Amino acid sequence: MADAYIIDAVRTPRGIGKPGKGALSHLHPQHLGATVLKAIAERNGLDTSTVDDVIWSTSAQRGKQSNDLGRMAALDAGYDVRSSGLTLDRFCGGGITTVNLAAGMVMSGLEDCVVAGGTEMMSYTTELSAQERAGGLPPLMMGVGNARLQKVHPQSHQGVCGDAIASLEGISRADVDALGLESQKRAAQAIAEGRFAKSLIPVLNEDGSVALDREEFPRPQTTAEGLAALEASFAKIADMPLDERGTTFRGLINQKYPELKIGHVHHAGNSSGVVDGAAAVLVTSKAYAEKNGLKPRARIVSMANMGDCPTLMLNAPVPAAKKALAKAGLTLDDIDLFEINEAFAVVAEKFIRDLGLDREKVNVNGGAIALGHPIGATGSILIGTLLDELERRDLKRGLVTMCAAGGMAPAIVIERV
Repeated sequence: MADAYIIDAVRTPRGIGKPGKGALSHLHPQHLGATVLKAIAERNGLDTSTVDDVIWSTSAQRGKQSNDLGRMAALDAGYDVRSSGLTLDRFCGGGITTVNLAAGMVMSGLEDCVVAGGTEMMSYTTELSAQERAGGLPPLMMGVGNARLQKVHPQSHQGVCGDAIASLEGISRADVDALGLESQKRAAQAIAEGRFAKSLIPVLNEDGSVALDREEFPRPQTTAEGLAALEASFAKIADMPLDERGTTFRGLINQKYPELKIGHVHHAGNSSGVVDGAAAVLVTSKAYAEKNGLKPRARIVSMANMGDCPTLMLNAPVPAAKKALAKAGLTLDDIDLFEINEAFAVVAEKFIRDLGLDREKVNVNGGAIALGHPIGATGSILIGTLLDELERRDLKRGLVTMCAAGGMAPAIVIERV
């Protein structure tokens, strides 16, 4: 197997994902994708006619985000028409999967240069969900409307799943609030020290003016007292009737875990933020890099995919991380920094506890609670964030993983060159 190298990684700032309120919400999703694709080509003097493929992630592939956003964004970015593109959906995990697939194509020798990444405009998909709710029912999660699937693998609302896991694991409201507060503190410090500057690309309006050049979502004024005062978000959602049979999100979990009494601990202050954003990662072979004068920043050491209980949905990151380490012949002690997406605080908290990790090595610049989680783009963002921080601290290896709907998690281990 040939090696696959990360040459560069870029991303947009994350804008608040509310229609008409976020600084990016007026833009087309293709524009956001084109922004990072253009930047990574320009920064590296890339002849885009030599880009074998653009592998992109977008979770909500509807309306403006449909019709192979990766290909259309590449064309919008001015890529040569010979550079093809595809768009995939692994829910939240897509942004890691695109990089993993790019690496796999290079390692196999089938491709030499692939740009991977993702885009999610949650300000736009929020509007779509509102349109769906106008029909009288809340937007249904994966498989809720499929009675046959729900009998075998009942799948609930992710927030209710997060509360269920906290209840099963004995993780308290104070625990998840503490993690949420720490995310805000670390993100505030990272922003103040310019730790994201190397990868951050400003987003311009069509007229060339700046739409957004900084993170829009963080709330550095957050306090422990303020978090403690927030009402849990998913108690009412848990008991909302979903169909004529009276199915509820709580009931879907109790089909599989009938004795579980779900307590509610998650809210806006300890759950991932709804934002808009995009990211791109340039992956090449050694030969391509040498031929084109590119300096690799990291080698992709191993990759893994893992499924877990679809009903709890959020528990696959731990086994995914273990699988990625085993494939690389590494142990936890060989990893200098970890990025675990803060979809909900319980995901990161359980990851740290189950693996016995030093908290000073996990999400050192904050996470999605403070910075936001643009679904299809987040994995690619985290890979770039990890690489930048490994370089800043002069460390060697890092691991990125994240939960995804349906009970899945991709993972990747990278090593500085």
